[in-house]
Amino acid sequence: MIQFILKRILYGFLVLAGVVSVVFLLFNVLPGDPARMMMGQRADEESLKVIKKDLGLDQPLTTQFVMYINDLSPISVHSSDPNNYLYLDKDKYEYKELFTYGDASVLVIKYPYLRRSYQTKRKVSEIMTDYLLETAVLAFASMVLATFFGILFGILAALYKNTWLDQSMLFSSILGMSVPSFYSAIIFSWLFGYLLSEFTGLNMTGSLFEYDDLGNGEILRLDNLILPAITLGMRPVSAIMQLTRSSMLDVLSQDYIRTAKAKGLKFYKVVVKHALKNALNPVVTAVSGMFASLLAGALFVEQIFSWKGIGWVLYDALMKFDLPIIMGGVLLTATIFVIINIVVDIVYGILDPRVRVK
Repeated sequence: MIQFILKRILYGFLVLAGVVSVVFLLFNVLPGDPARMMMGQRADEESLKVIKKDLGLDQPLTTQFVMYINDLSPISVHSSDPNNYLYLDKDKYEYKELFTYGDASVLVIKYPYLRRSYQTKRKVSEIMTDYLLETAVLAFASMVLATFFGILFGILAALYKNTWLDQSMLFSSILGMSVPSFYSAIIFSWLFGYLLSEFTGLNMTGSLFEYDDLGNGEILRLDNLILPAITLGMRPVSAIMQLTRSSMLDVLSQDYIRTAKAKGLKFYKVVVKHALKNALNPVVTAVSGMFASLLAGALFVEQIFSWKGIGWVLYDALMKFDLPIIMGGVLLTATIFVIINIVVDIVYGILDPRVRVK
């Protein structure tokens, strides 16, 4: 089992290394001068040189890549020489020294440094931390709704195969998967947040925390979570329902299910204890990937509902061409994908020993 876990962690590390390389090369071939974006069009040449040196833009591309990897790595090598491109700047890094070697080299353990925003000059890691909670809450709420109703509807569709209930659920799932999330977000916002707002009590836009009109500071607004959570969960609930239905139909046709029925076991025990338990393995794998996708794909939904999460920040950064935030968001999303997939592989290996053997 330990070998199985270590192998999955190694694969995850290789995937992240590939993502970091692609992200760096992709964003470094884009047109535009980052130094001028930070200082403005009226910046003097001396100021631009200082910014380029701070960002490492005066170095060759290979050196810039080494600097970028060194900034992202939790354990990194730096120099105490201010003229060295690996200079250990206390304003950039939150670190703890492990040991020094040579004349000016030091090995440190630190938080990954994702550079600074061109517009606000804030650390990208701080910006992501500020807005990650709202995206995580939205994705988690959407996934809970999608998983519960997807499995429930999938079981009902499998048990009543080829009936009007099964056909109507299949039609609804196809419709839910076909409608783009940004379109359904506009419809839900307009219908339930505007036309029917007197009956629903919901707003067209809003975030998890909002400032109170009475001057009480930020307050928690869970009612603003309802519409974006339902909108974001429409596609996953359709996919989970179809997957559960297919898996349940396959399991219900197995010999051990017929044997359980022949023994006279109650309907509830046959379905829940024997059939559902074995049918959920592929569903668990799918749910994990969908949850990571929700974290990454909430951009348009957050923008339409003015839900101030990672998607809202990335949209704003795209409009302003703020590359460090965009790169940080892509790397954060990739890291979440990899971590969730590793955890699910481990859980899947625990549930099904055949996976470990293979």
